[in-house]
Amino acid sequence: MKAPYYIEILADNGEVRQRQRIETLPIRIGRGYDNDFILDDAHTAAAHAIVEDDGAGGLLLRDLGSHNGVIHRGQRQVQVALTGNSIVRLGHTHLRVRASDHPVAPELSDTTMHNWEGLRPAVAGLAMIGASAVFSNWLSDAEAFEPIAYLMVIAYALGGGLIWASIWAVANRLFGQTARFGRHVFIIGCGLLAMEVWELGSNVAAYALSLEALTRYGRHMFIAIVCAMIYYHLCTIKPQHPRRFALVAVVLAIIGSALILLSNLQVHGRLADEPYMSVLYPPALRLSPNQTTDAFFRDAAALQRGVDAERGKAAKGDAEDDGDE
Repeated sequence: MKAPYYIEILADNGEVRQRQRIETLPIRIGRGYDNDFILDDAHTAAAHAIVEDDGAGGLLLRDLGSHNGVIHRGQRQVQVALTGNSIVRLGHTHLRVRASDHPVAPELSDTTMHNWEGLRPAVAGLAMIGASAVFSNWLSDAEAFEPIAYLMVIAYALGGGLIWASIWAVANRLFGQTARFGRHVFIIGCGLLAMEVWELGSNVAAYALSLEALTRYGRHMFIAIVCAMIYYHLCTIKPQHPRRFALVAVVLAIIGSALILLSNLQVHGRLADEPYMSVLYPPALRLSPNQTTDAFFRDAAALQRGVDAERGKAAKGDAEDDGDE
């Protein structure tokens, strides 16, 4: 390891908060003013640790008898061999020591859309949130038009969206240096709009083409959309880990869908959300051929035979129980 050396104080997310250049060894670290690297941490000693040559061209960090010691990989150590990626904790301070010849990671491809930040995505996201709220309320509104009702719906939707985006913006500030609030508002706006499009499109397709599965298992698509939103929120915070976040989103979607299926099975005795198509549209939208009257009565007769058979078994069981008594 070649001089000069650099001591870096790290944030909880691994980002470098402070870096200081030291020309020669040894490097004395502590809270006292006679140290080469001064720690502004009340939980460190005046002379806490020292970095010195290990005799083989490497670096060794040694505890100087401090009360809280040197913590490495969760364990208190008397001394730690530093590799350049070794992170130690002195008091409440995480730091590492690197030499000038330490290799750096390759430059990342800049996938950030710098022209789509700040006010523009925020306004677009708020517009989509408001539009989706109004559209959803309009579809379910069976009463006379009341402007105050729609204003309340918009206010609640915008408030919820801003709270959701604010939580992600705080996480972005903590783990990604900048808040990027507008981008997070845009993500939730796209997600809510996608939910409305799916709900309307799936209901129309289910009615027109007799695809009842779209309504019986439609909630799983909402789970997928929410997980996609979480994926894009995470990628906004840390764009260098898309595969890791994609795996997180897939696992969350599987867990969410499994919980819905188990809940339906426990409450209703079936996996589907509903046994019939609850949303009906004008006959003009119907594309699937209608069932004939003969087919309807055949199905009804088959259903009646099944019910009669079940009743017969129940009556036979009751008679056997009476005979035993």
